[in-house]
Amino acid sequence: MASETRGDAHPIDAEGTPERLWRKWGVLRRLPAFALAGVTDAVVVAPHPDDETLGFGGATALLAALGARITVVAVTDGEGSHPGGSLPPRALAEARADERARALSLLGAGGARVVRLGFPDGRVEECRARLTERLAELCAGAQLCVATWEGDLHPDHRATGLAAREALHRANGAGSVSGPGPALVSYPVWTWHWARPAEASVPWARARRIDLPPDVRRLKARALGAFTTQTGPIGPTAADGAVLDEAMLAHFRRGWEVVFR
Repeated sequence: MASETRGDAHPIDAEGTPERLWRKWGVLRRLPAFALAGVTDAVVVAPHPDDETLGFGGATALLAALGARITVVAVTDGEGSHPGGSLPPRALAEARADERARALSLLGAGGARVVRLGFPDGRVEECRARLTERLAELCAGAQLCVATWEGDLHPDHRATGLAAREALHRANGAGSVSGPGPALVSYPVWTWHWARPAEASVPWARARRIDLPPDVRRLKARALGAFTTQTGPIGPTAADGAVLDEAMLAHFRRGWEVVFR
């Protein structure tokens, strides 16, 4: 939770932190690097279609260029992004799946395996035990498991992050996510919106930076544009509005991504 008082709104719904403040904060530019070289098998876990691209899309492009085998685990189909909107949930789910496929292709990861688990959007916590079991199976044998940070303040992101952590505890031995099995890293999404630089609740000491060369940055920008149901209106009603506005997207057009080890 951000330290400032911002009224009664949930931090995700409140006015966000401008990207210029993050860019002014020199700590992000001095973070230790996170090395992707040598990773041949990675599992990227996304609570909703687009999270994998927002938080780890540039890294996914880098892994694809290295020839790594990539599995994208879609925890939900994102059918709940526009409650009461013009598209019924099933149609929205399929639209978002198509957007993810286009985004992965633009990232050079069109050959990635996509596993759709179909858990209910907005209610992942209710299914966390089953999700943990599935992630333990899907991450077995991988070198790297990447999931949303459990402190991201979105309930589905939290549940997904906790499930991934528990799954890797099982794979690596109780109390450890850094044993002989897959390594776990977490990526923030909504944190860039609600937190402030030096936010005490964010584990900056565990933060690592993945630099994106200019060509990869361009690929990611194009991939973000594939998610038209999230970046623009899906219809004429108030319920059809964009979920990701330009201020939010600015956080993901940087020349780097941040993960927590």
